[in-house]
Amino acid sequence: MSEHTITSAVADEKDVDGFGAINIGELAKRGGHPLFVPCTPQAVMELLRVSGVNPAGKKAVVLGRSDIVGSPVSYLLNKADATVTLCHSKTPDVESIIKTADILVAALGKTEFVKGEWLKPGVVVIDVGINYKPDPSKKSGQRLVGDVDFESAVQVASQITPVPGGVGPMTVAMLMQNVVNSAKAYFEKQKDRHITPLPLKLARPVPSDIAISRAQYPKAITQIASEIGISPHELEPYGHTKAKVSLDVLDRLAHRRNGKYILVCGITPTPLGEGKSTTTLGLTQAIGAHLNRIVFANVRQPSQGPTFGIKGGAAGGGYSQVIPMDEFNLHLTGDIHAITAANNLLAAAIETRMFHEAIQKDGPLYKRLVPAKKGKREFQPVMFKRLKKLGITKTNPDELTNEEIRRFARLDIDPETITWRRVLDVNDRHLRGITVGQAPTEKGLTRETGFDISVASECMAILALSNSLEDMRDRLGRMVVATSKSGDPVTCDDIGAGGALAALMKDAIKPNLMQSLEGTPVLVHAGPFANISIGASSVIADKLALKLAGTEPDEDHEAKTGFVVTEAGFDFTMGGERFFNIKCRSSGLTPDTVVIVATVRALKVHGGGPEISPGAPLNEVYRTENVDILRKGCVNLKKHIENARQYGVPVVVAINRMETDTEAEIDVIREEAIAAGAEDAIPANHWAEGGAGAVDLAKGVLAASSKPKDFKLLYELEGTIQERIERIGKVMYGAEKIELSELAQKKVDTYTAQGFGHLPICIAKTQYSLSHDPALKGAPTGFTVPIRDVRLAVGGGYL
Repeated sequence: MSEHTITSAVADEKDVDGFGAINIGELAKRGGHPLFVPCTPQAVMELLRVSGVNPAGKKAVVLGRSDIVGSPVSYLLNKADATVTLCHSKTPDVESIIKTADILVAALGKTEFVKGEWLKPGVVVIDVGINYKPDPSKKSGQRLVGDVDFESAVQVASQITPVPGGVGPMTVAMLMQNVVNSAKAYFEKQKDRHITPLPLKLARPVPSDIAISRAQYPKAITQIASEIGISPHELEPYGHTKAKVSLDVLDRLAHRRNGKYILVCGITPTPLGEGKSTTTLGLTQAIGAHLNRIVFANVRQPSQGPTFGIKGGAAGGGYSQVIPMDEFNLHLTGDIHAITAANNLLAAAIETRMFHEAIQKDGPLYKRLVPAKKGKREFQPVMFKRLKKLGITKTNPDELTNEEIRRFARLDIDPETITWRRVLDVNDRHLRGITVGQAPTEKGLTRETGFDISVASECMAILALSNSLEDMRDRLGRMVVATSKSGDPVTCDDIGAGGALAALMKDAIKPNLMQSLEGTPVLVHAGPFANISIGASSVIADKLALKLAGTEPDEDHEAKTGFVVTEAGFDFTMGGERFFNIKCRSSGLTPDTVVIVATVRALKVHGGGPEISPGAPLNEVYRTENVDILRKGCVNLKKHIENARQYGVPVVVAINRMETDTEAEIDVIREEAIAAGAEDAIPANHWAEGGAGAVDLAKGVLAASSKPKDFKLLYELEGTIQERIERIGKVMYGAEKIELSELAQKKVDTYTAQGFGHLPICIAKTQYSLSHDPALKGAPTGFTVPIRDVRLAVGGGYL
């Protein structure tokens, strides 16, 4: 057995015995700094110290050259300024060498090898040997002795350690000290987080996003993880530049105080977008790479639909983006594919259940659902949820009555009420409406359905809003996919598919770690659409980042805390409202600052400027100074500031500066924003300059995040569904009233009767106006919001 192989197998930071190559090597090196000193050699030195023996200037003889005792104790004595002679089995005339010793350390492993007459009078003897010597007087027939003949040596030595009871207990004490030191070093390392920035080489004119991304060589994702305090066993790399992060981090860092939480939203945008994602990345690059604070950008994973469509990817842009952008925009670690598989598995299960219920009688159907295995039938765990829902308390499948068997086995789904559609993560308009069941094997059981895009699946919303794997499993099971012919909701767990969906998504729930152009960490997780869902990254990613950016109990929170910058889709009135009333309600987290991104271009549109179309040349009003139309359009910005302040959180306006903007126009926005209650309005040029272009914005956000807040939600969950919709319409949009269609009212009544009338509200509407009508710019009032339809997302936790 190789001593070297065994001692080298332990990680250096855990090598509390001090036997590893790094620790022994550092100990031997002049000026070296081992992480741990071997316990027995350290015990020898401690015994000398407490006995008042100073090795300096003395002759020390060490018997034995093992890496466990002999060699390391010789290094320690040498560093203590003793003159050291190291003897071993091949050393000639050992007796004469021993006679010169002022200090003798015996670690040969030879029974009573050193005799008293070999010793210099007054020598200090430390006997490390442990040997067995026959002794008929002992019950075992033997006793422990050292490498030194104690009886003769004690007559000559001034001090001598007995065996047993000498070096052994001190070795144990040193091992315990090393363990304590290891723990202290580990916790100190957790505090000592530092992001090493990547330098930017700015080019003019600014190249394309993909050219910028490919020109920057990213850090290894393992280095990013190490810099922010993620342990190697908590990281699951997917190649060089991306990795999944274990949820175990949340348990390990549960004691930490959360970092600061920053939400980035926008004003009502144009079809060109106003740079919200770019601002999110630029702000984090400024905080991390230029202000030297720990910071995370938490962003959504883009869908391949928009990526291959007009909109394109979602990595940010210019010199403020996630890299590598092609990895970010395409597949990443497969989370969206996992959601696609889970969604479509449930769709297949619904069709299959309806098919078998249509062609089989109760008895055979029940036997298929609860088959006998080795002559015995048992309910699966998921089945007890349905039994409980039906009020059946029996646990033996053979004891159910015929009526109970019928109720258990038949979901009796009304095909007209099925809300669950298949999904695909590309834009394929020809699949929006399809007919299924046309194969001869389906026996004429056809129905019309369709495909949505994967990120519109309720499975995606659940991924974004879940607080844990267990929470995700429960939410998946609660999803209502249809209504029975008797009017009862049919859930995923009624079908028995909740566990299977969770199994498909078990890795998807782990956030993905990437980096920005300047090497700051980015967590990419979940991607629910912003116009029909919550439009935000996941609760779990936010919680994980807030702990990684947070502070230990003994740290100065304000001085040391890090920041988590996340975004909500589209403008504040859509994304921000849902972020607070749905996401924050689920997570229990509250932002410390809201950043509203505004552009001169978009505000001019709201001031009466002509329509902007993608691909078309910009009108002259957007390329030249016009403070009058800009000031008129600031009414939109003021409404968003007013809406954000409803939640009791400080607001900072980020003016995403473009090359045609003038100082006079910037001044107008700042004046109007501050008058509306913003803490500040700060221009930033992060698209062209990276984090350096957003340093002033970062300083303003940090200052605002330290100000007091009085967080409150827009509405409580008591009262009716109509009252909550009306509250959003009147306060957020500026509407006079809401109006439910006959279909919407019928669904509201149904969901209320089914017990789902207490859920938060997610309103799907245009992003191009505060109202429901994209033609109404600025901050319209007095309009009526028409509610055409109401859909239920029980698993997501909203209507």
